[in-house]
Amino acid sequence: MPSHPIINKSFTKQRPDKVSYLYRTKKGLNERIVKEISHIKNEPDWMRNVRLRAYQTFKKKPILSWGADLSALDLDDIYYYMKPTDKVGRKWSEVPQNIRKTYDRLGIPAAEKKWLGGVMAQYESEAVYHSIKNKMSNLGVIFEDMDTALKKYPDIIKKYFSTVVPAGDNKFSALNTAVWSGGSFLYVPEGVHVQFPLQSYFRINAEKVGQFERTLIIAEPGSFVHYIEGCTAPIYSTSSLHAAVVEIIVKPGARVRYTTVQNWSKNVFNLVSKRAFVYEEGIMEWVDGNLGSQVTMKYPSIYLLGRKAKGDVLSIAMANNGQHQDVGSKAIHGAPETSSSIISKSVSKGSGRTSYRGLVKVPKCMKGCKSSVVCDALLLSRNSRSDTYPTMDIEEADTQISHEASVGRVGEEQLFYLMSRGLSEQEAVSMIVSGFIEPIAKELPMEFAVELNRLIELEMEGSVG
Repeated sequence: MPSHPIINKSFTKQRPDKVSYLYRTKKGLNERIVKEISHIKNEPDWMRNVRLRAYQTFKKKPILSWGADLSALDLDDIYYYMKPTDKVGRKWSEVPQNIRKTYDRLGIPAAEKKWLGGVMAQYESEAVYHSIKNKMSNLGVIFEDMDTALKKYPDIIKKYFSTVVPAGDNKFSALNTAVWSGGSFLYVPEGVHVQFPLQSYFRINAEKVGQFERTLIIAEPGSFVHYIEGCTAPIYSTSSLHAAVVEIIVKPGARVRYTTVQNWSKNVFNLVSKRAFVYEEGIMEWVDGNLGSQVTMKYPSIYLLGRKAKGDVLSIAMANNGQHQDVGSKAIHGAPETSSSIISKSVSKGSGRTSYRGLVKVPKCMKGCKSSVVCDALLLSRNSRSDTYPTMDIEEADTQISHEASVGRVGEEQLFYLMSRGLSEQEAVSMIVSGFIEPIAKELPMEFAVELNRLIELEMEGSVG
């Protein structure tokens, strides 16, 4: 099985690529830099004003204090915009050679030819490559990087931008709105079923840099699309910041699946806002894999706004020494007869810590709603830790709500049985972990599932002894 572009064995211990940047702002953030970013991008006045208002909101918002420890994150010691190239390549030959080598090693060109319907590749602050198969384009599917989409489809962007995740939602959504760059714009026309996944790949390469992509997905009534996102970064001794915003609109009868497998290096603060609005009989599916990073705070949310809308979240988080994966999900039942399902799996190793932080809300008069939450945690050492912070805000009696949570260690009987069949202790522990995450892995495309298990095995090295 060839390596999948998003999870590649060679990228578990990465080195930075040598790249000469066309432009970068000074460290830190102020109003002048916000204007500078907008000016470089030649944006319309309304977007510049959106940025400036968001910057004022960012300054007023306090740093998050209720989740993971962010005290090591120095927001004044970050470059907020870095430009690696002056254009977006439509052919791989148009991408600068030193950057293209990175994506060749990741396997993206080969994967695009074999099974992807379209690819967007972002390097630091800007997209460097973008393509979509003619068959998709002929059906009216639009798949562009966000900066290009703002120029080509300004009316659509203006209509939907910041309507699902407003700048005032939290400090880092405000920061993203002020300095966003790159990301994906995906529009699927009514009744169109996109047969092949569309993928975006985000890489942070430089030291002390922030990446702030903005993704907007609109699925018109009766449509379907599977969007895949992957991320990596090389290892530095200093911290980098990834603060993305994803907004998804699932219109009546449409279905969107959003798959993320993030393998950030362990110097990255991964602070992300992801949210979907789902209307009548629409379906939203988040499949979320979180590995790497120093800190992750990410809670994919589903707002069920039309009768019989449905939302599912499947997530896996793995924390190794010095890591804290603070992840979870939110399901807001804003219409009757809506349903949600949240399945969260986490593995903690060494001094790693995982946290589940979730919310299910059913307001009064939202009759016939159903929700199921299952949180399972596996601890692999005495120093590892797992916490669960569930909130169930149920104001309507005519509902069916369930919540299950479990935490445990690898059992001696399980180990003994597997080792009696010829496995080493290390192999036995890895097999137990693979079985534990199987409900998540089976929902991934085959290439992802294989590589996720490989990556888990690499993270598991040294778990015994």
